[in-house]
Amino acid sequence: MDILIIGTGGREYSIGLALSRDDNVDKIYFSTGNGATDALGTNIDITDFNELADFVEANNISLTIVGPEAPLVDGIVDVFEARGLVIFGPTAKAAQLEGSKIFMKNFLARHNVPTAKYIETNSLEEAYRFIESLQAPIVVKADGLCGGKGVIIAQSHEEAKKASGEMLSGNSFGDAGTSIVVEEFLDGYELSVFAICDGKDFIVLPAAQDHKRLLNDDKGPNTGGMGAYAPTPLVNDEIYKKLNTRVIEPTLKGMEAEGMPFRGVLFIGVMVVEGEPIILEYNVRFGDPECEELMPLLKSPASELFYKASTGDLKSANIEFYEKYAVGVVMASRDYPYKSSPKAEIIVDEIHDEDLKENAHISYAGVSRGDDGKLYASGGRVLVCVGVGDSIAQAQKRAYMLVGQVHFAGKQCRTDIAYQAL
Repeated sequence: MDILIIGTGGREYSIGLALSRDDNVDKIYFSTGNGATDALGTNIDITDFNELADFVEANNISLTIVGPEAPLVDGIVDVFEARGLVIFGPTAKAAQLEGSKIFMKNFLARHNVPTAKYIETNSLEEAYRFIESLQAPIVVKADGLCGGKGVIIAQSHEEAKKASGEMLSGNSFGDAGTSIVVEEFLDGYELSVFAICDGKDFIVLPAAQDHKRLLNDDKGPNTGGMGAYAPTPLVNDEIYKKLNTRVIEPTLKGMEAEGMPFRGVLFIGVMVVEGEPIILEYNVRFGDPECEELMPLLKSPASELFYKASTGDLKSANIEFYEKYAVGVVMASRDYPYKSSPKAEIIVDEIHDEDLKENAHISYAGVSRGDDGKLYASGGRVLVCVGVGDSIAQAQKRAYMLVGQVHFAGKQCRTDIAYQAL
């Protein structure tokens, strides 16, 4: 089959890499891809949803996979489904689970899915009153999409009030923050859990743990993610069972009952507090960089997982994962996450170590191809070095060995990814 992948980042590169090793897949197209995805398939310069659907029809593409949240929230799935095209991802209505934090929190409350105590409001007075009723730290979230940056963990009542005021005035996140969610801070450990859903049935992938902060020991500002590892030993069968029965099943039943059956990736941000999984948030696509670690753990053909989820047929899928671990280390540009950085040529040393060649790879993200044919770091999170192994320590060692082979001016990365597990 021929497949189109929508997106430009490391997540989309990783999905493409998994599909490029899949015997069921002939051609892969990327819209618009990045400077390295052209090594896996063909980049096409089309972003309009109707024009993309025309391209899919004209080229007999069997499946479209949507990577990022924005096209899902904007209704790409609705456009494709109206034309009878197979596409992986939720409709615009179902994508509200990520598109609106207020919708998501109210949905969780309606269907008795465990979540933190909260209010949704566009009134500063009401926000202040609720803030006073909570103990610091306090979480303040902008309602709409903010590229993963619309959450403030305020360390004092004053900071929470200031964050609320800046969001509601439109100063912080524009229209995305003109309604907010204020909620209690949960103290526990955080997990990223991904369920591939077909509207009724689901398959849970190995739980991952992301490292959001820029610097070692979880210091510095929040980022889109500086690395991740999977599976995490912090999840046992009991927690998986609770997530299935208390979270995923009622969510899928609730979405169907409300007329918006959920297909695609349900990304569950979980805080485990004294053994109980409490839901922080839902997203409707793979996490980035978690996707980069999950794809190499998938033993079954990736095309089967995506196609059967898209066509409501997960029941007949036989999906298996390797009993291995993956660790991914993000290499970011010099000024990330504060501002854009100048372009820098990427040089990857030739790898002679057979073990490293077989068990580590690069997933490219913020890269562009120069007129000279060379690959350049074009800012933000540039690439992810992924190591796979029989233990977390072995996977981590391979990931960092690969980091040592990659060079570009101003490169920065954390040196402690997976430290929680080790």
